[in-house]
Amino acid sequence: MKTRAPHKQTTARIPGNSPANRPAPQGNGHATQSAAKNISSRLAEWLGKPKQNLIGGKWVPAASGKYFEVFDPADASIIAQVPDSGKEDINRAVAAARSAFESGAWRHMTPSERGKLLWRVGDLLLENADELAELESLDNGKPRAVARVADVPLAADLFHYMAGWATKIEGHTIPISVPYAPGARFHAFTLREPVGVVGQIIPWNFPLLMAAWKLGPALACGNCVVLKPAEQTPLSALRLGELFLAAGLPEGVLNIVTGFGETAGAALAAHEDVDKVAFTGSTEVGKLIVKAAAGNLKKVSLELGGKSPNIVFQDAGDLDAAIAGAANAIFFNHGQCCCAGSRLLVEREVFDDVVAGVADRAKKIKLGPGLAPDTEMGPLVSEEQLRRVTQFLHQGKQDGACYLTGGGRAGERGYFVQPTVIKDVNPEMSIVREEIFGPVVVAEPFDTPEELIARANQTQYGLAAGVWTRDLSKAHRIAAELRAGTVWVNCYNVFDAALPFGGYKQSGWGREMGGEVLELYTETKAVVIGL
Repeated sequence: MKTRAPHKQTTARIPGNSPANRPAPQGNGHATQSAAKNISSRLAEWLGKPKQNLIGGKWVPAASGKYFEVFDPADASIIAQVPDSGKEDINRAVAAARSAFESGAWRHMTPSERGKLLWRVGDLLLENADELAELESLDNGKPRAVARVADVPLAADLFHYMAGWATKIEGHTIPISVPYAPGARFHAFTLREPVGVVGQIIPWNFPLLMAAWKLGPALACGNCVVLKPAEQTPLSALRLGELFLAAGLPEGVLNIVTGFGETAGAALAAHEDVDKVAFTGSTEVGKLIVKAAAGNLKKVSLELGGKSPNIVFQDAGDLDAAIAGAANAIFFNHGQCCCAGSRLLVEREVFDDVVAGVADRAKKIKLGPGLAPDTEMGPLVSEEQLRRVTQFLHQGKQDGACYLTGGGRAGERGYFVQPTVIKDVNPEMSIVREEIFGPVVVAEPFDTPEELIARANQTQYGLAAGVWTRDLSKAHRIAAELRAGTVWVNCYNVFDAALPFGGYKQSGWGREMGGEVLELYTETKAVVIGL
């Protein structure tokens, strides 16, 4: 759901903001404005405490003693400071994870006990749901109500789901035949074992949920982890670390290090003692991850960008439902979803009605701070993201596209962008080809299914797609032809911990969630015993 756009995290030279390099705050004295915000006293108290990295079961400052500021995207005020970590901090975290893995306290724990601990984490998320939703809204900008009904419950459900898998990671017996050993008998079987030390780098669009997607399966399989949250949204990961400790996780099994992509992220992706790196973010940064991982040929899984087609046929039946679905596909989470339905392909006979309907919905969306109770869409996550999205919008106007609504920044304070609907485009325009990662949809008509399929697949990405039709046969045919990891029919943005999620082409390697994700975090060992 991930999901992201240019995330600044990982290898060699990864794009990112320059670290603030500020000295450590004294006591609770960082320059936050959180007390004046509409937040609970409990969260205000938590924000007022100095933030540290979780390494080896202890909360510790960065080796440099430096911190950087975390901003509220609704008004650009400072809400906290977190450690500005670098290579030395990553070295310490990886060493702690390696020690925990080699000691075997976690991987040799019974699968049932591992599962029970992950279940407790899920329960703790639900017990603290209001606080976590508030924190996610403040840090990321999304409406608090959305975080409360989606992000937090989905994260808890992921841990509950993966808790069940801990006791079901099984090998097989294999009746082998060995031609060069006639009459010999063997007992052959496989074992599924944890990969080892896993580095995980997560994005800023669903900070808590992406941490859950990564940590749940890795820990269920018995691995030890170093987690690097996005520098824009590190706070819910740190709070999650506290909940893991409260649940009784052994020291060093989970380590959380905050920092920038070109420093902490790059060091983690390239570290010679990391056995696997898992990344969710932009395709551009994903390619850097692959290069960094080549040093020790560590395993790599990637959940990357998308430019997903959302297809509406004339026979969609309830056209109002299709219009509502198309609007949800692009405007949910401010369009900051890797699977956002950012290309709206509509059969020509109903093109004008559908596009006008989506534009009408866009005009009515209430923009505001995520903590405001009536907000339907919050700000983009950062000034950098605001600049990126508005540059795309400016380029689309220069290229001659027609803007039915939106098309620019909303207001002067915070990082708000108007929900935007565009038509009269061509495949060469950047707004059609590239992932914008904002509330921007481009609409195009089509005439035949054959033309549609070619256009829908005309992209370097292949993460998701939507199809709206009441013709069951057509739905099956189109879904089979779309080169995408997920195809939603007469719905969009439906997620469940049991559903595998990932992409074709440059949308990534591997799958998150479901039983398939366990393949990413285990090694298969074949054992043959002569009888």
